[in-house]
Amino acid sequence: MQKIYDNADAALEGVLKDGMSIAAGGFGLCGIPELLIAAIHKAGVKNLTIASNNCGVDGFGLGILLDSKQIAKMQSSYVGENAEFMRQYLSGELELEFNPQGTLAERMRAGGAGIPGFYTKTGVGTVIAEGKEVKNFDGEDYILERGIVTDLSIVKAWKADERGNLNGTVRKQAWVDELCDVGGSRPTGQVVDRCEAVGLAATEGGSGPQDSVLSCHAFRPSNTTEGLGEKGLQPGGRVGLSK
Repeated sequence: MQKIYDNADAALEGVLKDGMSIAAGGFGLCGIPELLIAAIHKAGVKNLTIASNNCGVDGFGLGILLDSKQIAKMQSSYVGENAEFMRQYLSGELELEFNPQGTLAERMRAGGAGIPGFYTKTGVGTVIAEGKEVKNFDGEDYILERGIVTDLSIVKAWKADERGNLNGTVRKQAWVDELCDVGGSRPTGQVVDRCEAVGLAATEGGSGPQDSVLSCHAFRPSNTTEGLGEKGLQPGGRVGLSK
């Protein structure tokens, strides 16, 4: 299986289709996979369902897919400062499945773990509970939330190996300093910049839920360090990953 690609367009070739669902990592403006979002925009696929915390802002992040009317439905917890998001929702052009922040995160985790649904007290007695099963446990009401499973997931990571294992970071921007051998013990000598990924959670290389890796594919612009700044990084020549 090929795991190294020259660019985001190549990484997503044959993966995208109209009507598909995509889970997008990041928090609006931070930690988002810009290159893969741009490739999705360029591909022109439509009627997408996007599961993400929010939809960026006007003209940036997932917001560019809103501007081009490629998104039909958002599964989000925050509308934010996106005027186009609000306009499309209020006009009926965009379907919105609103979720409390923790519920959205748990729905994604549950879907990745093969859990079809779970009960939570969050949202009981509010519009969030409308149309959902309510069950009483020990005198308390809980609502049933379904796990989210998408056709594709796009994320950004800090470091990758050539097998596609990713290492995350708590920094707002996730840069890939180097492409390592599998396991990350030795650099391959291939220096890369920013790393973006598409893939689903996997158990390979992970010892538990907190350090599970993603099974993804990396692409690199070159094998040289030419043009890198003092800190070894600069915009351009970015690295992405694909399913």
